[in-house]
Amino acid sequence: MHRVVITGMGIYSCIGKNKQEVKESLYNGSSGIIYDEKRKDFGFRSCFTGHVEEPNLKKELTRRQRTSMGEEAMYSYVSTVEALDQAGVDQAYLEANEVGILFGNDSTAKSVIDSIDVIRDKKDTTLVGSGAIFKAMNSTVTMNLSTIFKLTGVNFTISAACASGSHAIGVGYQMIKSGMQEMIICGGAQEINMLAVASFDGLGVFATEKNNAAKASKPFDKDRNGLIPSGGAATLILESYESAIKRGATILGEIVGYGFSSNGDHISTPNVEGPSRAMRKALDQSGLNTSVVDYVNAHATSTPVGDANEAKAIFEVFGENGPYVSSTKSMTGHECWMAGASEVIYSMLMMEHGFIAPNINLEHPDEDSAKLNLVKKTLDKKIDVFLSNSFGFGGTNSALIIKKLP
Repeated sequence: MHRVVITGMGIYSCIGKNKQEVKESLYNGSSGIIYDEKRKDFGFRSCFTGHVEEPNLKKELTRRQRTSMGEEAMYSYVSTVEALDQAGVDQAYLEANEVGILFGNDSTAKSVIDSIDVIRDKKDTTLVGSGAIFKAMNSTVTMNLSTIFKLTGVNFTISAACASGSHAIGVGYQMIKSGMQEMIICGGAQEINMLAVASFDGLGVFATEKNNAAKASKPFDKDRNGLIPSGGAATLILESYESAIKRGATILGEIVGYGFSSNGDHISTPNVEGPSRAMRKALDQSGLNTSVVDYVNAHATSTPVGDANEAKAIFEVFGENGPYVSSTKSMTGHECWMAGASEVIYSMLMMEHGFIAPNINLEHPDEDSAKLNLVKKTLDKKIDVFLSNSFGFGGTNSALIIKKLP
């Protein structure tokens, strides 16, 4: 079995277009949530959303390459370029070695709707354009990036709702650990347009207008009343320890545990047992005691039932005097398919720079949350080991444990 390390990271999110911007936002507790007036006119009940600008890639990519890329693929290209650069991996290396790609993505709504709108209007399928199908497929990120970077290793997309990005890292970890691959580009992506989340709004799961934008996401607070949709892309370069040493790469952290489970219960309402099992599996695989985990990046999305059940699960696993806990979704909103990957990067940045980002907007923890060691204000604290939780519709759960190398 091989040790698996992280040698590069890239992030494009509502709290920053690169690692430096994101680190500053995390430390300062800065929100990336806005109020989008267009959503009100469209028929949304909630108009809050994370805000991410669409990158201009005309100088980086050819028109032919851009033709097949939707929002999430463009975000992912930007985050992957940053990750590869930090890892010291250039195009020559990618073409000379078998490098794979695994990304979490569970929908591509806007690209599908745009194509259908053209056909409805023109009554001619040939007018949608040659790139339409590649924009619309769930695997749009992996198929575009594998082509652009000329990758020859494993290549597929993981669709597991809001745990997609985390499972992509977990599966990449297992593949490298078992010797099937030496290096895999892993991550998660989420389109941020209103078409992608309209049905979510219809379910009534989004925070309503009683809060202003910066205060709308309130994980673990008793006054929370829903999540905020968000998106972007996050990329990590995973490779075997031997490969990193051979290349002389800087090792940012080591993945030591991946736990997963299914609730086997309600399709959208989370429970306590599933998340608890995922965390315990990750701990068992890591061989670490709960006492050495310094920080838990909670999945907590700011929904009443979800946050309460996760709080119960964390307390059940770690007990009293457990690790520090915060939900970065208080700043970013819920980045859905990318969240499992971006939150690993957020935690990695905290570990690198010696602080724990606050759970902003936390004024009155509910009964279950009050039992946790919640961080309300930025805490300057050394992190050696952290656990990141990600849960999704259908009861899919993922937990990752990462430690700093001595």
